[in-house]
Amino acid sequence: MADNDFQHRLDALRHTLDQWAFEYFVLDQPTATDAEYDARMNELRAIEAEHPELVTAESPTQRVGSFQQSDFSEVVHPRPLLSLSNVYSREELDAWAARAERLSGSSALAFVTEPKIDGLAVALTYVNGRFNHGATRGNGMVGDDISANIRAIRSIPVNLRAPQSFPMPETIEIRGEIYIRKSDFERLNSGIADAGGKLFMNSRNAAAGSIRQKDTAITAQRPLRLFAYQIGYTIGTGLPPTHFDTLGWLRELGFTTSLDAARHTSLDDVWRACETWLELRPTLDFEIDGTVIKVDSLQLQEEIGFVAREPRWATAYKFPAIQQTTKVLDIIINVGRTGTLNPLALLEPVNIGGVTVKRATLHNEDEIARKDIRIGDTVIVQRAGDVIPQIVKVIEERRTGNQQPYAMPDACPSCGTPVHRDEDVAMRYCTNAACPAQLKERIHHFIGRPAMDIDGLGAKLADRFIDLGWIVDVASIYQLDWAKVSELEGMGETSAANLARAVEKSKSQPLWRLIHGLGIRHVGERTATLVADRFGSLDALMGASAAEIEAIPGIGGILAASLHDFAQEEPNRQLVERLKAAGVRTADERSASDTARHLDGVTLVLTGRFDALTRPEAEERLRRAGANVTSSVSKKTTALIAGADAGSKVDKALALKVPVLEEADLMTMLDGRVPDALSTEVAITIESGAAADS
Repeated sequence: MADNDFQHRLDALRHTLDQWAFEYFVLDQPTATDAEYDARMNELRAIEAEHPELVTAESPTQRVGSFQQSDFSEVVHPRPLLSLSNVYSREELDAWAARAERLSGSSALAFVTEPKIDGLAVALTYVNGRFNHGATRGNGMVGDDISANIRAIRSIPVNLRAPQSFPMPETIEIRGEIYIRKSDFERLNSGIADAGGKLFMNSRNAAAGSIRQKDTAITAQRPLRLFAYQIGYTIGTGLPPTHFDTLGWLRELGFTTSLDAARHTSLDDVWRACETWLELRPTLDFEIDGTVIKVDSLQLQEEIGFVAREPRWATAYKFPAIQQTTKVLDIIINVGRTGTLNPLALLEPVNIGGVTVKRATLHNEDEIARKDIRIGDTVIVQRAGDVIPQIVKVIEERRTGNQQPYAMPDACPSCGTPVHRDEDVAMRYCTNAACPAQLKERIHHFIGRPAMDIDGLGAKLADRFIDLGWIVDVASIYQLDWAKVSELEGMGETSAANLARAVEKSKSQPLWRLIHGLGIRHVGERTATLVADRFGSLDALMGASAAEIEAIPGIGGILAASLHDFAQEEPNRQLVERLKAAGVRTADERSASDTARHLDGVTLVLTGRFDALTRPEAEERLRRAGANVTSSVSKKTTALIAGADAGSKVDKALALKVPVLEEADLMTMLDGRVPDALSTEVAITIESGAAADS
């Protein structure tokens, strides 16, 4: 590439990065994902590394963050508030550590790892233990004065607590990350959507927008929190000798830090910590985009020093992106097993977190309209953990005028039957019970792992049987001609015999799996379990009234009506009879202990990890004892049972004055005894139930 070509590419990259930085830091309205920004920045760094004569002081590689253009007054940072370098592999981590060792003159460095919170970096200054002022990172040298908004955040202390390990300094600067928890972010965006406002792209964007409000009353309403991760400087006292000790001092002063920060003496341990945080990422109630690695000794940090825009003694192992930018190529309809018309976006393939994503769920037509998603749009797509990819936001600024609005079809794309949409319901439905698409989805659901779990009968083979006319409903799975099956291309006698054994084995599955497998509208695994525990047989369920079904704790009117309506349809009653005739188990055998229901009337929520038994095992035993086990804490909750690594549900329970029990209390309740932490009224309920059982 000629020098002119390099210069043109450099100019284009710098212009794009400056624009994205302005939108991200100043407007709080990003039009690019972090992954896009990082990719352009890495390209710019690579070109400048090869052609150092083309580097300018104004290049984004020589600056920390945003340029200043706001109505906030400026604050000069006494010590630069720098950003971190990034590593993306074990090899790059090794190279960073080797450089740190060389600069420190030490061959035995200790390191500290912490999760890298995805929020907004701030510096908070306290004088004589009282909050004095706060500032954003800005360009690293000068930030925005956000003191008034910091005072509005109740989770940040205005007065420091008296420390025990070190004296209170005259002046201290606390550095940390303002963030919003995932659960709070969902509620915030939901409220904005209900009000018809513009949604935040992610929780980091929401935190940045909230802290830079002109009206502090808005900031006060936002669920902002702070993770403190460093002390910038002190006056009047020294600092602890290590970063790890500094985190302890910050906690004494009244700040939240990462309680899972860990010291390491080898890079193998550091790398294991990085991998652990990556694995934990989907389970956390706050966003992290990497693991921060720091040299532990503060003295060695000073020896190692800084370069341009970042410290040499710290780096961040960046995780694969969960958001990327791509284009909507088309919108298609998938017909579900209950007849729902489910819109899907076909995407220009994009790699998100190591997985190539080509489709994203659009949920329903109201969601398409709310986000104004059009064919041809450039969009932000998110994939977090095992969650189905979804479109977070349309980047309207990249529209060219050629995008096409989408309209839902008036007829089923599978069978051509006119579709129906009930008032106050988001979904459209195909009303044709013989719709081929519905049949295939119903069969896929029935044979799947959460239902009858027929090993070896996958979706493709089931579709083949359907196309041949051998499967016309779930009962016909148990009437397959195995001799004919063995003659199919790719099968053979051995494969057919193995499949026959798997089908025969599924006849003995517990009742809740069969109820779930029938694909009754609104009925999931939990509801199926509650119904099976209450009625014990399919015959009893089919003969129950809607009122009897609704009387089951945890089942409301809509679920009860759906189950009752299913039972009243003659084709469904005939299907149940065919299943019984085929030898499928339609009733659970119950022992005396199964019928003991000493926890009737008690509503419990489980959270965290248990040692004596798994969460599903605990929930099943509690339900068999009569308890109503729900997933969220409310005023109607009798108690929350919290195991190890319990999350935000504990905070909610405490706020609602719901008793919080431990695993030992769980075992006590399962034994029919009353935990000390429960109220007299609840104790009477349990004791009365236990007495009746005996």
